[in-house]
Amino acid sequence: MLHEYCFRLDAGDLDGVAALFANAEMGATTHARRLRGMAAVRTNYDGVILYADGTPCTQHCLTNTTVRFDPDGDGDIDRAESRCYFMVLQSLPDFALQPILAGEYRDRFARFDGRWQYAERIIDPRRIGDLSRHMRPDRLPERR
Repeated sequence: MLHEYCFRLDAGDLDGVAALFANAEMGATTHARRLRGMAAVRTNYDGVILYADGTPCTQHCLTNTTVRFDPDGDGDIDRAESRCYFMVLQSLPDFALQPILAGEYRDRFARFDGRWQYAERIIDPRRIGDLSRHMRPDRLPERR
């Protein structure tokens, strides 16, 4: 699930990204707003700039991934938590390859109808670079 988010976002499949959060809540450490469900989460990506190839010309990289499974009283595993670092790289013909955003994803997962799905994602952007070619100016994350 962690990687599927990256693959879909880098492919420009913003509806597919939102679909991952159909039963989830998304937030960020930079504001108190929480988005719940696919339609609301999709609005979080309205500011992403897609280019002629249909992608944002990015590559998301995940590192330092830790997953903790939480068995219930019956010993079944229906919940899990993870955290990982992310770095977003971008390049365009007039924009050399560079990191544009780095931080931490803090996620909770649960089984819905027997399948693992996101229950919550908190995005903690810690290092913000030049996002001018990745997001519309009115949608840039707040700097801390």
